[in-house]
Amino acid sequence: MSTEVRQMFSSIAPRYDVTNEVLSFGVHRLWRRTAVRLSGAKEGSTVLDCATGTGDLAMVFKRKVGGSGRVVGTDFCPEMLESAPAKAAKAGLQVEFQVADALALPFSDNSFDVASIAFGIRNVDDPVKCLKEMARVVRPGGRVVVLEFGQPNGVFGGLFRFYSKSIMPAVGGLLTGNRAAYEYLPRTSAAFPSGDKFVELMEQSGAYSERAAHPLTFGTAYVYVGTVR
Repeated sequence: MSTEVRQMFSSIAPRYDVTNEVLSFGVHRLWRRTAVRLSGAKEGSTVLDCATGTGDLAMVFKRKVGGSGRVVGTDFCPEMLESAPAKAAKAGLQVEFQVADALALPFSDNSFDVASIAFGIRNVDDPVKCLKEMARVVRPGGRVVVLEFGQPNGVFGGLFRFYSKSIMPAVGGLLTGNRAAYEYLPRTSAAFPSGDKFVELMEQSGAYSERAAHPLTFGTAYVYVGTVR
């Protein structure tokens, strides 16, 4: 799956940011700020953002940790990272970016105070291994934060599923030229464990002393927070 996912993101990378903004109506910005708040990051913290893409979450973290803090953004798709350094520089933020796989991070144990991944863990070959690997590079007592889509219920859930299956592929395909990518993204979101089921994956990893799930926008997304043992 990794090869296919890398090729897919490579193809949509040039139009990824604008498409994200249109499809989410800008709500993703609020979700990222919530993830940073729940991470416990503060002035001077060291943060690793996995599957950073074009660097949006990494830059929110950098604003939080300030000049005395360090933020590293990694992604296994070089094309997604291409625009990230210039984007951060334009915002006046010093963020380090490098190509790396979230399943095999090139960092020593206990290197960071916080590790995060936004809308990326459902695309890795082994989510439990990813949770273990992210915890490995975070000091004991630090936090791993996962921002991922959920599966809302009720009337809103029905509207969300219609939007995801019909509107998102049409608009995403129009903006990027790759309709299949925007059929894949909602399909994997719908199939991926969310809420308590994702917390169970965190428990399976054995890496966390505490685990919590925070629903956002009626369960459309979740912020999962794990305290590293």
